[in-house]
Amino acid sequence: MLTQFNWTSASRTDVGLVRAINEDACLDLPAHGIWAVADGMGGHSAGDVASRMIVDALAAIVVPPNLADFVASARAELQRVNRTLRDEAAARRVRTIGSTVAALIASGSQCGLLWAGDSRIYLYRRAQLRQLSRDHSQVEELKAQGYLTAEEAVDHPAHHLITRAVGAADWLELDEQRVEINDGDMFLLCSDGLSNEVDETGIVSALAGGDCRQATEALVEMALQEGGRDNISAIVIRADDPYAADKTLVNPALP
Repeated sequence: MLTQFNWTSASRTDVGLVRAINEDACLDLPAHGIWAVADGMGGHSAGDVASRMIVDALAAIVVPPNLADFVASARAELQRVNRTLRDEAAARRVRTIGSTVAALIASGSQCGLLWAGDSRIYLYRRAQLRQLSRDHSQVEELKAQGYLTAEEAVDHPAHHLITRAVGAADWLELDEQRVEINDGDMFLLCSDGLSNEVDETGIVSALAGGDCRQATEALVEMALQEGGRDNISAIVIRADDPYAADKTLVNPALP
């Protein structure tokens, strides 16, 4: 199904100021209606290979006619990559070769979200920011159980320990969500190298202008200014409905 929305997007990934290798990868395909951020697991072998395998697999999907089939195809591809990474880890005799994934898939008037790990998906709508994904991390579990406040979680020693990732277990468990798209909606997909450095106030300030490229550049620059301690990736996506009732149309034939 062709979407009624016009999609624009921009992406940027940066090695940061501390790491020697960029283990992040981005998929930015507005013409296909699919975007993803993958963050190779730091400290593990070949994290950059894992993240690249994820985005390459998602990019190769032949776009199905409806959202349900599109999401199912993405799930199947991620499970296939998961099996490949498990086999590769066994062949190399290392415990894990893995990566997070956060993917947004658009079709018709809806989008589907898939994620595993702590790469995030945000929605910016009517000047309000909402985190749609929930981190798969030890700190998030401690917060959910009431053992940590949001403030205590920021600098907790377990902050970087994730509980799910592509390649981390024999069966990949993905969280999924559906969202009805509104005219002017903006989405942010990012790795934790951005969300750990830039707070929600900073994210809102970058997205408020409504321009995907400017927002992406501003977000990455903010993360670098805050220390750039990890690889940094951001994709900003915007949906515009050309037939929305409140659109002001200009007749090009008029002087």
